[in-house]
Amino acid sequence: MIQNSALFLSKLFLLKVLNYSKMSTGECTSCIGCTLTPLGICAIMANFLLFMPNGKFLERHEITDFLLYFHGFFGAGLLMFLASSIIVAAGRRGQCANRCGMFISVIFAAVGIAGALYCMIISSMALVEGPLCDTGDGKYIYPFRTNQTENIYLHNRTLWNICKEPKNVILWNIVFLSILLCIGIVEVFLCIIQVFNGIIGVFCGTA
Repeated sequence: MIQNSALFLSKLFLLKVLNYSKMSTGECTSCIGCTLTPLGICAIMANFLLFMPNGKFLERHEITDFLLYFHGFFGAGLLMFLASSIIVAAGRRGQCANRCGMFISVIFAAVGIAGALYCMIISSMALVEGPLCDTGDGKYIYPFRTNQTENIYLHNRTLWNICKEPKNVILWNIVFLSILLCIGIVEVFLCIIQVFNGIIGVFCGTA
């Protein structure tokens, strides 16, 4: 599933690159900014859904520690909204679509890269370490945080039955953390494109 998602996003990224290569720097900037906005919305939604497996909000003592970093809300979400709004403004014709505006877009693209990397790192760590869950005795623990390679649950689906509550929490976490990881990867690529596009715009103009 993760490999298929990564392949799909890679193809989408290549198509975007081909489209951007035919645009002026100003048009490319606007297009990147408009693409980052829905990605930020998806990141916030995915982060929100991590707190409610099976449609029920988790209690405070049931929440996995990595979720409290709100990497989808802040990293791939709010920071990306800030970056995308400036990038879109820099690509518009008129006052903002000049060398100064493109330079500012480079700075905020770097901010977007930082936010997306934050989301990617936390998502990866949460996937590897596993969720907090009740293994059947009423106590919430991290059953997969050991140094034993046979306990790497991502490679062994038979271990998923260890967690009794919340129900299906392992599959739920894997799906939405993988989505956040993929969103972060796409956001990083788009922001890197904007860094180079913005630098070209600074030196060559936005036409």
